[in-house]
Amino acid sequence: MELDRIDQLAAAAFDTYLVRKDLVRKYSRQYPIPTYVVEFLLGRYCATVDEKEIEEGLQIVERQLRERTVTASQAELFKARSREKGSEKLIDLVKARLDSKHDCFIAELPSLNLRDVRISDELVHDHERMLLDGFYAEVSLGYDATIALEQNGRPFAIESLRPIQLSSPDVLDVFQKARESFTTEEWINFLIRSIGLESENLTDRAKWVALLRMVPYVERNYNLVELGPRGTGKSHLYQQISPYSHLVSGGKTTVAKLFVNLGNGQRGLVCLYDIVCFDEISGISFDQKDGVNIMKGYMASGEFSRGKESIRADGSIVMVGNLDVDVKHQQRIAHLFSPLPPEMREDTAFMDRIHAYLPGWDFPKVNPNEHLTDHFGLVSDFLAECWNRLRTGSRVSALQGRVNWGGALSGRDIEAVNKTTSGLIKLLFPSTEMEIPDEELERIVRIALESRRRVKEQQKRIVRSEFRNTHFSYFLGTDGVEQFVATPELHSDRVIDTDPLPPGQVWAISPGSDKAGSALYRIEVTCGPGGSMKILNAPIPPGFKESVRYGEQNLYVRSRELVGDRDPRAHEFSIQMRALDADSSGGGLGLPILIALCSSLIERSIKGGLVLVGALNLGGSVELLPNPVSVAELAIEKGAQTLLMPVSSRKQLFELPDDLATKISIEFYSDAVDSLIKAVLE
Repeated sequence: MELDRIDQLAAAAFDTYLVRKDLVRKYSRQYPIPTYVVEFLLGRYCATVDEKEIEEGLQIVERQLRERTVTASQAELFKARSREKGSEKLIDLVKARLDSKHDCFIAELPSLNLRDVRISDELVHDHERMLLDGFYAEVSLGYDATIALEQNGRPFAIESLRPIQLSSPDVLDVFQKARESFTTEEWINFLIRSIGLESENLTDRAKWVALLRMVPYVERNYNLVELGPRGTGKSHLYQQISPYSHLVSGGKTTVAKLFVNLGNGQRGLVCLYDIVCFDEISGISFDQKDGVNIMKGYMASGEFSRGKESIRADGSIVMVGNLDVDVKHQQRIAHLFSPLPPEMREDTAFMDRIHAYLPGWDFPKVNPNEHLTDHFGLVSDFLAECWNRLRTGSRVSALQGRVNWGGALSGRDIEAVNKTTSGLIKLLFPSTEMEIPDEELERIVRIALESRRRVKEQQKRIVRSEFRNTHFSYFLGTDGVEQFVATPELHSDRVIDTDPLPPGQVWAISPGSDKAGSALYRIEVTCGPGGSMKILNAPIPPGFKESVRYGEQNLYVRSRELVGDRDPRAHEFSIQMRALDADSSGGGLGLPILIALCSSLIERSIKGGLVLVGALNLGGSVELLPNPVSVAELAIEKGAQTLLMPVSSRKQLFELPDDLATKISIEFYSDAVDSLIKAVLE
């Protein structure tokens, strides 16, 4: 394999913390242990880019895996070796439980089918996770023949163990310093390679899905849902990459196991793991009826009460599952939380606790030959340790004075977006001393808003009256323009969206002509310093050129009434027309073009769901519409909520059928100034 730029940067920055990911796949398939266990050994002996050293290290790793991992047929062989030699080393999952009858702890080694292995109290207290579902460790297993002869004797004992987990005080310093060597795009690609995926073969949307999957590792009490097609690796990151994550297969668990055991006071999974991931979300169930309510309370506050005690924990909750149909069909037949179990799928209070809904449909089905990387990435236990240490504190302060949220966000929405933003900043800019460029911060903010808005849109489908306003927006900088963020699966470029468009953009309907009927257009205008009017369409349709000329002249003549003290002659405007129907002449669009020019100049958005119609002449008068009924019918067909048209059309609209008249709000304007006032978002 030839080293590329990212490999070379990583080799210089991380030195002993790298591993070639194709080697990981080679050995993880051969031996009955998780990926991060293999990477732990590869990281110990093969953390270099020198091929000779890698080969030498591989021999050691292969020997240890061969000699210390236990296949199903080797269990009795390992027991026999322990008896003959007095002690035997192996790699296994270590679990423990309290034997109250004999007042001692006993351990389990599943690979050897041993459920009664002696273990010291000190080892158990030093590694409490073995009292839950256990962890992988290098174990020294002893055998005492004398005890074997006793009645109910337990001859096997764990003499010592070393968790498969890195523990070094300076790992985060190394991680933060190394980040400085990468650009943001290179760092994103490197992080994705570090979890075993080839970033070069993923779209930008898929890369952000991968990054969002990492956020629960670095953000405390983060609640995330991901639904999508099968085979996209939704649970892989939570099962194979880090010992700080626990996967609940099938979604079934108990209140005692997840929170606290009232019998012995033993803390549950959310107290001992950074992430508890429920696989197969449709199967989530508890042994007690109040299990969902306890989890709902925990997801809201990070606390739960069992008995008289209130217990705090910081484990994040992740729920992943499958959509049986594509996302567009799912939205037609129901909402995107439908795969949840019955007690959750219509509970908007439960949904409100979810900080982000990942669009799993944006990630491809994993093809081993295309999406798994052969390049270098960070050793999983090093990466997991860095993520664990990044959980301390929040990076929301990076938004101070730079980003403000729009009025549609509730308190819970702001908390959710802040958490997602903080997590993404930790991943991409791990050091608090790193400068975050505006364009990178804006990209993070837009992803965070979109992920939360997806939750709100589903709540809106269930209780429309309570969650009516889902138009999430933000302002970048103290004088920034309000920018709205949509969820792509709800948005279509060929249908009038309910979200406000950016300043300078309007939906417009041309009344048409004898040769062509009414048609929908999207007018897009940008302005900057200068003094000209440029049409970007090539070739320029004559009808559109004339509409632009009428709009331009009216702007110059009536600038004081329309835009106040701003001087349109001191600005350069770039205009583009996007025809969304068969007719692309662009005739009769004078008023929408004028409104787009004004919107761009005053930096104000046009109301969402609104479409404009009106032909201007050079004198500023609005011409009579020949076909207002067909214009209204087209507006309804294209999904408009409000149609803004000249008042001269009012009487003709009495011919609009009753069933259509109830589907749209029609507002009238008297002149250009009146239309601007009614069109601009307040």
